[in-house]
Amino acid sequence: MYSYKCITTYNGTRYNGWQKQGNTSNTVQGKLEYTISKMLDETIEISGSGRTDAGVHALNQVFNFNCSQKLPDSFLDDLNGFLPKDIRILSCDVCSEHFHARLNAKEKVYQYRIDTSEYGNPFIRDTSHHVPEDLNITAMKKGASYLIGTHDFKSFCSNKRMKKSSVRTIYDISFENLEHDKQLYITFRGNGFLYNMVRIMVGTLIEIGLGIRTPETIVEALDNPDRSLAGHTAPAKGLFLVDVIYST
Repeated sequence: MYSYKCITTYNGTRYNGWQKQGNTSNTVQGKLEYTISKMLDETIEISGSGRTDAGVHALNQVFNFNCSQKLPDSFLDDLNGFLPKDIRILSCDVCSEHFHARLNAKEKVYQYRIDTSEYGNPFIRDTSHHVPEDLNITAMKKGASYLIGTHDFKSFCSNKRMKKSSVRTIYDISFENLEHDKQLYITFRGNGFLYNMVRIMVGTLIEIGLGIRTPETIVEALDNPDRSLAGHTAPAKGLFLVDVIYST
C-alpha cells in the first residue's frame, strides 16, 4: 500500500463545497476521487484537512489517500490535465501511512476578502464580498482583538445542535487594507474553526466597521453562548482556506 499527501487549490464558486455528498457529484472531493480512481483503475477515497462550504475557495487545501500502486512521475501532470480548470493540484508526495490531513493538522489559516469599491469590481465578484460603505478599520481591529485567545465560540457557530466542545484558540487576526485596489483582507490563524465561524466573525467585524455595533459587543457574545449576540454570516464567496499547518 502506498500513501500520498497532496495540496490542491480551487475556486469553489460552482461547487457544493468540499465534502462529497450522496445527492450530488458536484463537490471538490467528489471530482478528485472520481478522477484519481479513473486514472488508477481502483477505488480511491481521500481525506481532506477540513470541509469548505459551497462557494468557499482554497489556496492550499491538503488531502491524503492510499492506493495499491506507486504513482508514476507523470501523475501530477496527468491529474491536472483531467481535472476541471478551477481545481489544480500543486503537489503530490509520498507520506507516512499514518498521516491524516485532518487529524494531524495543528493550525489553519483562513482569509476573508472584502471589495470596498463603490460599485464593485467585476473581476473579483466571485471571490470577494462587496461592501461599498466606508469601514472603520480601527474599530474592527479593536473588535478583533477580543477574539484572539482561547474562548468558547458557540455564539460564532451556525450548528445549533453541535455536541462537541466549541472552545477554540485564535492565535492571530491581521488586516491588510489595499487602498489602491479598494480591497480589505482579514486573515485568521487558529487551532481550528467551527461551522461558519470565520464568516460569522467577519460579519460581526463588518457590523462594527459600519457602526452598527460596538467592538465591546464581541465580549458579550463570547461570554454568553447565544448566536443572536454575534453578527450576520458573511457570504461564502469571500472566504479562502489559505494554509494548513502541521508539526514538523
